[in-house]
Order: sequence, then C-alpha cells, then structure tokens
Amino acid sequence: MASEETRTMTSTPIRSSAGSTEPRSPATRAWTTRLVVVGIVLTALNLRPAITSLGALLEEVRDGLGMSGSLAGLLTSVPPLCFAAFGVMAPRLARRFGPGAVVCAGMAAIAAGLAVRPYAGNTAGFLAATALALMGIAVSNVLMPVIVKHWFPDRVGSMTGLYSMALALGTSAAAAVTVPMTDVLGGSWQSGLAVWAGLAAAAVLPWLPLVRTRDAEAGAGRARRTGAQDVAGARADSGAAAAAGSVPDGLRITRSRTAWALAVFFGLQATAAYITMGWMPQIFRDAGVSAGTAGLLLAVTMVMGVPLAFVIPRLATRLPHQGPIVLALGVCGLAGYAGLYFAPAGGAWAWALLLGVSNCAFPLALTMVGMRARTGAGVAKLSAFAQSTGYLLSIPGPLLVGVLYQHSGGWGMPLALMTALMVPQMAVGVLAGRDRTVEDEATAPGAQG
Repeated sequence: MASEETRTMTSTPIRSSAGSTEPRSPATRAWTTRLVVVGIVLTALNLRPAITSLGALLEEVRDGLGMSGSLAGLLTSVPPLCFAAFGVMAPRLARRFGPGAVVCAGMAAIAAGLAVRPYAGNTAGFLAATALALMGIAVSNVLMPVIVKHWFPDRVGSMTGLYSMALALGTSAAAAVTVPMTDVLGGSWQSGLAVWAGLAAAAVLPWLPLVRTRDAEAGAGRARRTGAQDVAGARADSGAAAAAGSVPDGLRITRSRTAWALAVFFGLQATAAYITMGWMPQIFRDAGVSAGTAGLLLAVTMVMGVPLAFVIPRLATRLPHQGPIVLALGVCGLAGYAGLYFAPAGGAWAWALLLGVSNCAFPLALTMVGMRARTGAGVAKLSAFAQSTGYLLSIPGPLLVGVLYQHSGGWGMPLALMTALMVPQMAVGVLAGRDRTVEDEATAPGAQG
C-alpha cells in the first residue's frame, strides 16, 4: 500500500462540513482549516482527563462514596462500556448532524458530566454523570479519524500524530496535576475532579462556527438547487455523507479479517491502557509510594505518549507492515509488568516509562484505522466497528483486576493477567498491520470470509 502521507486527493473539492462544493476564497479556507486544527487539538486534550483524574484520586473517591474494591473495578470498566455503547452511534449521528456538530455536542456533554459527577452524592449518581461525560468522549473518539481523513486526506499520519499527542498531553496533565490541584483547592476531591469541566467547556468553542457554517450552507444549498442543480446538489450531499460516516454499497465490515484483527487489537490495548490508568497509581501506593508521587508516575506513563504519539503514526505510514512496531511496544509492556511484580517501588520510574511506551499502541491503532480503508466512508465504518467492538472486549479487564486484587490481597494475580493479555495483543496487532484494506476484503460480492 502506498504511504498514507504521500496520498493526495487534490482532485476533490474542499467541502464544508455541510458537504458544499461551492468555491471558497483561500482566506476563508485557510481560516476554516486552522479552526478545525484548533478544534481537533482541544478535543483531543479532553478525551482522557475524565479517566486519569479519577485514577489519581481513586482511593479518596472510594472512601468518600463507600466503594468496595470490586465496585471500584466496575467504575474503571465504565469507560470502555460507554465507548462501546455510544461509539457505535457516532457515524449515524454524523450523517444526520455533521461530524463537527456531534463533536461539539460531545464536548458539551463532557463538560456537564465532569461538573456534576463529584457532587452527585452517591455512587449511582457518580456513575451516571461519568457515563454522560464518557458518551461525549465515545462519539468524539470515533469521529476524530473521520474528520482527519476528510479535512487532511494527504496528511493522515501527521494529523493523527498531532491529535494523539494532544490526547496524551491531556491524559498526562490530568494524572500529574489532579492531586496537587486538589490540595490547592482545599483538599476536596470533588473540587479536584470538577475543575476539568472547564477544559471541556473551552473545547466547545472552536466547533460552534463550523456548526453555524454547516447550517447556513445547507440552507443556501437547498434554496439554490433547481432542475439540473438538484443532481449536483445530490452528489455533493452524497460526498458529505460519505465523509461523515455513510457506508459504501456492499461494504460488510464484519467479513473483513483485517477489521476483526484491528478490533481485537484495539480492545486488548484498551484493556491494558484502562487497567494502567485506573490501577497503576494504586499499585505504587500499595508498594509504599506517596499519593502525589504515584500520580506523577502515572503522568510519566501518559506523557510518554506526547512525543511518541507524533512519531509512531508518521513512522507507521511509511512502513508497508506495522507488525514490527506492534511487537516492539508489546515487549516494553511485558518488561514493565515484570518490573511492577519484582520491584514496584525500587524501579518505579523505569516501569512507568516502559508502560508509557507500551500504551502508544493506541495512536498506532488509530493510524492503522486510517490506513486500512481507502475512503472516508470506509474509515468511518472501520473506526466505529474497531472502537466499539474493541471497547466492548475491554470491559471485563479492569473489573477483573479489581476482583483479583480484592480476593488475592496483592498484585501478583492481576499482573499475571495483564502479562497474559499482552501476548494475543501482539499477535492480532501483527495481523492488523498487514498491507491491505477492508474495502478489498469486505465489499460484496466476493467478500473474503
């Protein structure tokens, strides 16, 4: 397959989020493109603080709400559950309202959920508000590759790296500063969690002009279309629908071996990531590390994704097969788990670094989503399938870790589970990294089993 960085679609007119193919001035196009870039970065910054801020204060939240270890494990399983349940809705919502509008609403949902959940007063309310925030994250997770493929078809690797880097920055910042910020705000874990709602509210702003532009252009398009213009308008709408997530005729994504391999790879890397984000600070605290240092160690793990999330997608798009990257990341994960078992406190910083490298399987998976489909519609279908199926597969992992931790009284069995899951992650990642597309495998007739 040709490098994704070298693919160009210069023959395709630049469309607004409404799908309009009306010529626009260079200044307008440049302004809109910059606004999309700002929106992508701010959105990515908000895709993980709801999770890692909770991980840093999990012990305080458990005490404040009276949670058992098993219930805390359920809490750490809520993110993949919501991502699986709500992510599958993203392409349909994008076709109806436009991807920009859906992401805008997603950021508003994150802001509302994060503002409400610390003050819900009980576990059920806390979980419900968390689910609201995670719903916004879920639809944005799925639509980010779609927006990148639509607006930057010749720069999929670099733009995926940019938003993966911003995602890692938001993740690590929430892990690093939540505990100190809680202290500054008077020691209340409620305030320490609620403060992240402000960042989500800021991410709503760059999408608002795009939503208004879409509505205005859609109305103008309907007013202009008469006679022969109806045909052209229908074609423009069809192109916009494809970019927003419609499915090409005959594409049966479940018939693609590559799609299934990518979904399982996504699920296993998500399992490892959410176990790490939810439980790694507790592993260090149980080994005698202070709460603040444990939060910093999680931040180190997350911040490794800032440079690597930019480098790995660019490297992946230049390789015909991404299997070697998958294997290298998996070996780092195995070494990190071994270190947590044998010397959790003594080598804490080294294990945090190794697990940070291993967690960069996430931007690699997102990059492969863009590379394993040729069209915007294919990317939308593959993104929704791989992420929803993958997150569904990842649900039991964090919960099982909580159960094993509570009933075994230590971290030996949970770490053994995490180690065992890394092996199939490496295997399916190699399969997902093969040079092929889902359109070739799953387009009827003649779809491959």
